[in-house]
Amino acid sequence: MTEILSGDLIYVVLFAVGGLAFAVGPFVLVYFLAPRAETRQTANKTGQFIECGMAPIGDAWIRYSAVYYLYALVFVAFAVDVLYLIPVALVYNRVFAWRDLVEVAMFVGTLSLVIIYAWKKGVFEWTRRKPTAPNS
Repeated sequence: MTEILSGDLIYVVLFAVGGLAFAVGPFVLVYFLAPRAETRQTANKTGQFIECGMAPIGDAWIRYSAVYYLYALVFVAFAVDVLYLIPVALVYNRVFAWRDLVEVAMFVGTLSLVIIYAWKKGVFEWTRRKPTAPNS
């Protein structure tokens, strides 16, 4: 092999070893940092739904209102608009300034319609329900 080819092969091997270290490294680190079986009190706790060191309070099955899901969807809509607006802002006024302004105005206008729709549906109103007595 020539000297140049062997030098390139060393870089490839070092890159592969580095990638393997990044892939296996977290597992090795967790193995050494994890608490051992002697440090946890696991007696009579294997039937619990959550084993995090604290005794669970209440039932694990809680019904959530649909408002939480609608609120999450509105959040996702605004997270996606950032993915669009940041690249547009970076290239704004390079070639087609008026077209960019119209596109951004249409996009922000559509998002404002989403806010108005969610507002009319009552997504932003957090009404507290009265707690019900447990069925026992």
